[in-house]
Amino acid sequence: MDNLYNDKKAAKCESDLDLRVYTSNLLGQNDELVLHGGGNTSVKTDVDGEEILYVKGSGWDLVSIEAKGFTPVKRDVLLEMAKLDTLSDVEMVRQQRLASIDKYAPNPSVEAILHALIPYKFVDHTHADAIVTISNSVDGDEHIVKLFPNFLIVDYIMPGFELAHKIYEMTKTLDWDSIDGIILHNHGIFTFDDDAKISYTKMIDAVTKAEDFLDVNAVVDIQHKYVHSDCDIARVINTMSQYKGHEVHIGINQTPLAAFYASQENLREFASRGVLTPEHIIRTKRVPLIMEDTDLIGGLDRYVAAYKEYFARHAKDEVMLNPAPNYMIIKNLAVVSFGRTREEAKIIYDIVEHTMLAVLRADKLGGYQSISEADSFAMEYWELEQAKLKK
Repeated sequence: MDNLYNDKKAAKCESDLDLRVYTSNLLGQNDELVLHGGGNTSVKTDVDGEEILYVKGSGWDLVSIEAKGFTPVKRDVLLEMAKLDTLSDVEMVRQQRLASIDKYAPNPSVEAILHALIPYKFVDHTHADAIVTISNSVDGDEHIVKLFPNFLIVDYIMPGFELAHKIYEMTKTLDWDSIDGIILHNHGIFTFDDDAKISYTKMIDAVTKAEDFLDVNAVVDIQHKYVHSDCDIARVINTMSQYKGHEVHIGINQTPLAAFYASQENLREFASRGVLTPEHIIRTKRVPLIMEDTDLIGGLDRYVAAYKEYFARHAKDEVMLNPAPNYMIIKNLAVVSFGRTREEAKIIYDIVEHTMLAVLRADKLGGYQSISEADSFAMEYWELEQAKLKK
């Protein structure tokens, strides 16, 4: 992975926040690090004698974030929140909002408390493909520990307060100088330093190490010839629009990767093993519609019935989302994403594109495995994640 840091460009930054914007944009330029709103960054700085955490605001993309996209929050308030035994999502958002020194700033990232806990000026967090590919493999724990002996390794836990509190407990007696970063299984990676360039470079170096490991141990030979199909796209759009209850736009992926992925044996089981990183679920749902025949209506009816059963297994007081699929895989042919807009269809297309290669590579490491169904449901119906879609 290329290190894009440019000393001359960085030297033009006039403040800590300017430098934070610059390196955040660098991270966002690489879709193998973050996709469509993924990841978050922060910088700690002094404002009128008080330590303030400028953390990525909800709804912003790292690739295009500006200074106004960072929310200034009093760090001492966030540190006190980390010590609490419990904290509801509503109360966390309320307290973070009250701790902001700019009432016009966006809501802070759900990871703001964790950013505050890390005692370094610059903190970078991504959902790097290479890292989550390895950690989402059957022997991911073993591989990650061997590759990153100087990182704090954290088993999967719900993002937000739960994750921050767990790391607070894990690091009470930790010498932070003894670690180079944090790896969250099935989620992503944090790097940090008092120097923006070093924090960014730590991220690039760590992800490069993971990529090199995959290049040796998880080589995927994509071989698939184009299969001609008389698939009636207009019928697909009309039918999906009926099931969704609104006009549907689609993205058709017939790249060699997509065609190869769609040609795997036992496709239904193969392609229904869950998301690559938890936040993807609000875009893609946990599993796609698998079409191994031409009975689109029958396939959709079965998918909807299965989704309703999934909802019934885990729901408490949630209101069920539309149970129709957000993408489908047509056996031996293509992967098709569905969105309310062309932009939404493209977002799903991109996420699935990255997931497909990760699944294939993780299988070379012994097998792909995502977070559990219960954890998936918790993320899909997490109020703070659903708020992203509304924006």
